[in-house]
Amino acid sequence: MKLKITCLQMDIMFGKPKKNYEAADAMIEKALTSNPDVIVLPELWTTGYDLTRLDDIADQGAAAALAFLKGIAKNNHVHLVGGSVANKTADGVYNTLLVVDKNGEPIHQYSKLHLFKLMNEHLYLTGGKAKGAFSLENRLFAGMICYDIRFPEWIRAHTAEGAEALFVVAEWPLARLAHWRALLIARAIENQCYVIACNRAGSDPENVFAGHSMIIDPWGEVLAEGSEDKEIVEAEIDLDKVKEVRTMIPIFTDRRPEFYQ
Repeated sequence: MKLKITCLQMDIMFGKPKKNYEAADAMIEKALTSNPDVIVLPELWTTGYDLTRLDDIADQGAAAALAFLKGIAKNNHVHLVGGSVANKTADGVYNTLLVVDKNGEPIHQYSKLHLFKLMNEHLYLTGGKAKGAFSLENRLFAGMICYDIRFPEWIRAHTAEGAEALFVVAEWPLARLAHWRALLIARAIENQCYVIACNRAGSDPENVFAGHSMIIDPWGEVLAEGSEDKEIVEAEIDLDKVKEVRTMIPIFTDRRPEFYQ
């Protein structure tokens, strides 16, 4: 099964949701000209890391973001891995990834499990409590957010249950670009899955971000990679290749998890 994947490597305006919706809408309109099957947005694309003002600018129940994504998905018959947004709930503000199918139906939400203390996430955000697995086109995927990729056991918890591709949405800094590339390629190789990683471009008052969104196949081959600038990154993936690679080197049947604790 082949899918054309498009990553929107946005330059996110710090703390300005209205401007970011406009920017996302313009990029999506441009991306649609190449008829993608799945469009992916980056982490916290509506607000950026304006964490101190989340009480004012976070999206109540992610309602505004979901309405935006549902309209685009239904009107254009395209799946959306809608990045993540600051999702305000009665329990706190979560960093929540949203998935909407091509019929405009919300099918999954995943809130970032691992909060990144180096950027003070733990002071303003509440950590998630559930897995990132979801199905599209009757195939199993998983969604992860930025820092999550440093936890291989969390990724494996999804691929051991059959996930064939990993969607990563991020605001990864340029200072650690080498880690971004190495970790993503490693996650693809060790899990014998596609990795589709959508990072942001640009800067905020504290950070310069890396861009370099990547689409990587189950052998670790980079099918597409962005620069440091705002751009659209796209490639076609063939999910049948996952089974082929997992059959050739059967790491999932050769695992001995009883010794891993």
